[in-house]
Amino acid sequence: MDSVDTIFALSSGAPPSAIGVMRISGPRAFDAVKALAGTLPPARKASLRKLHDPENGSLLDEALVLVFPGPATATGEDLAELHLHGGRAVVRGIENALAHIQGLRRAEAGEFTRRAFANGRIDLNEAEGLADLLAAETEWQRRSAAAMAGGAFSAQVEQWREALLRLAAMLEAELDFSDEDDVGEQDYSNISNGCIELHDAISGHLNYPAAEKLRDGLRVVLAGPPNSGKSTLLNALVSREAAIVSDIAGTTRDLIEVPVSLEGIPFLFTDTAGLRDESGDVIELIGMERAERAMAEADMLLWLGPQGDAPKHTALVQIEAKADLADHTRKSDAIIVSARTGQGMPELVAFLVKHARDMLPPPDAFALNQRQRHLLRDTALFLSHASRAHDPLIMAEELRQARLALDALTGRASTEDMLDALFGRFCIGK
Repeated sequence: MDSVDTIFALSSGAPPSAIGVMRISGPRAFDAVKALAGTLPPARKASLRKLHDPENGSLLDEALVLVFPGPATATGEDLAELHLHGGRAVVRGIENALAHIQGLRRAEAGEFTRRAFANGRIDLNEAEGLADLLAAETEWQRRSAAAMAGGAFSAQVEQWREALLRLAAMLEAELDFSDEDDVGEQDYSNISNGCIELHDAISGHLNYPAAEKLRDGLRVVLAGPPNSGKSTLLNALVSREAAIVSDIAGTTRDLIEVPVSLEGIPFLFTDTAGLRDESGDVIELIGMERAERAMAEADMLLWLGPQGDAPKHTALVQIEAKADLADHTRKSDAIIVSARTGQGMPELVAFLVKHARDMLPPPDAFALNQRQRHLLRDTALFLSHASRAHDPLIMAEELRQARLALDALTGRASTEDMLDALFGRFCIGK
């Protein structure tokens, strides 16, 4: 990919719409504006301009034009925006005109954000937060992603990095001022203690709930024998007919997953095949095997079967279902519900929401994804090794490895494959 290309794309919603925002970024962005508008408006001031096709002079639109000289822009380059009328023909006409200007090409997915990263306008953590912000569907997801995109985690990482550099500088000073013969005899306890303190501070963040739970939703699995009311309860929880309800045993053969937001918290409810000791149906047996796996991976398991048959699970919730029927299975210490009449449903939802709040990161705090947790874990491990090292040269190398892990967090050290995967999550125009 040629980084000196000037790129353009529609950065607003797909037409038709009231306004279509065409974004242009790169060294020829202002030349493109001149070609369409004739003159360049004052920097950072919206100006009304008639836009003409540079090839035949035909009027394309009358739009607001803004230009932002780099590097103090979203991408770190010269940037222009054309606020067009959002009709399909207008947008298509502007795109075609831009495509025929030398040095311009259509942007690829996530290319504007990738240029912002390459030009130091954002780091890798902020880019990941922005990707999550664009994908957020619940208020809880939005607030957490906004904290990451706003640089809260990056600021914390920078504090850790500065502390790490101070420890490395202290060690270098000790080595510089010591004689070769007494290097091994020096007291490095102050540096070791500093490594332990930094290790503990970083390790504390590894105890936070994972971002994947927030992004994908807490997995709540409904399980029990056939005809225990799982599918009916699922439909009541998600407020729609997501699962087929029947009195015929074995109706649910496979996992049925339904994402839903309850009080701004994302959940993924999973209905499973009914569990019983024997079945001559091969498909039903496969369904029961998948149910067992889903139960093992559940964040919360709602058990609708007999109390004594409940599987072992750290977050098992006993449900006394079908409370409207006189012969329903009774339990002790269970949430009593009737999905048909609504009895107990508000209490069940309140219970799920309350426990979900304890399992998810606080809404205004950043949540760490798998990549970030892996690198933080490596950083803490290197610091632990450094704190126990008796040879100062080994200590110095462990501190260097810890710094490299922190640099990978922000993108100071990263691979092209990883960057391609990240920025590929963005839409065209972002």
